[in-house]
Amino acid sequence: MAQPGPCILDVHTPTSSFAIIHSELEDNLQLLCDKLSRKTIAELNGRHVRPGWVKYEWNGTIWNLDDASDYAIFGWRLKSSTPGGEGWPVLFVRDPDLPLPTPPEYQNPSFYMFRPKLAPPPQQPATSESSSTASGKSRRHSKEAKPKDTVPKFKKDFEIFNNENGVRTIIGSIGPVNNVRMLLKSGYRHVYISRKFATKNGFIPRDATPGHYGYSGIVNLGKWPITVGRTRTVHSVYLTEESHFDVVLGRSFVERRQIKYDPVDPTDVVCGDTGEKLDCELVILKDGKGQIVTVT
Repeated sequence: MAQPGPCILDVHTPTSSFAIIHSELEDNLQLLCDKLSRKTIAELNGRHVRPGWVKYEWNGTIWNLDDASDYAIFGWRLKSSTPGGEGWPVLFVRDPDLPLPTPPEYQNPSFYMFRPKLAPPPQQPATSESSSTASGKSRRHSKEAKPKDTVPKFKKDFEIFNNENGVRTIIGSIGPVNNVRMLLKSGYRHVYISRKFATKNGFIPRDATPGHYGYSGIVNLGKWPITVGRTRTVHSVYLTEESHFDVVLGRSFVERRQIKYDPVDPTDVVCGDTGEKLDCELVILKDGKGQIVTVT
């Protein structure tokens, strides 16, 4: 268990690795971002590290470090871990507006998005056993050995993700609005924005009434540019009453950008038109009672 006082935290970005000194008693989330900004000033072109750019790994899982609540949990986990031990938290920093490096550019293998996938263990062959003869005739019947659990952990996680109605989300921009979390769902036909988001950002008038962007079904808001990764494309956008996500990227976007999914790793999302890998996060929606909300 970590003792109060300064400790060393390893930090990885898409192109570099370094370490910082962290003090649980003196630091807070803002001071942590200040330290990270000074260390990444060249890589991030002088931009200051801010919430949404920092994640950390703890016990084999990647966690967000976006606000004071996340930082408090991060502090508790530091206290319960042994410095430098197997469960000691590791920080990751990335500006989501900057594209990830692609070969032949250098990719930091310690950054969580560039780690090689673990190959599944080889399948254990079944064995057979001979039985004794019966009624003067020799018979042999095979008996399969009890199969071992050879399913990789990431495949189990993927099955849990599907069973719990998890959905893929990415960060992008639509029109003049940047840093928007968007639902990536080919089950939808077009690109949609929620009424609340459309009103807040001027896509429709704030005094919209029935018959004029009112509650009369899906309304076509025209064509708007959408930037995901480093590529900008233009799509027809529709107003919807979907309230869980501000923007839904449906089949028209998926087909236009030739989105490809890894059948095993649900966070491995690649744009086939440019070859760039997107920073994808899985989200499981729950209502106020803790019940899972299904997004069809």
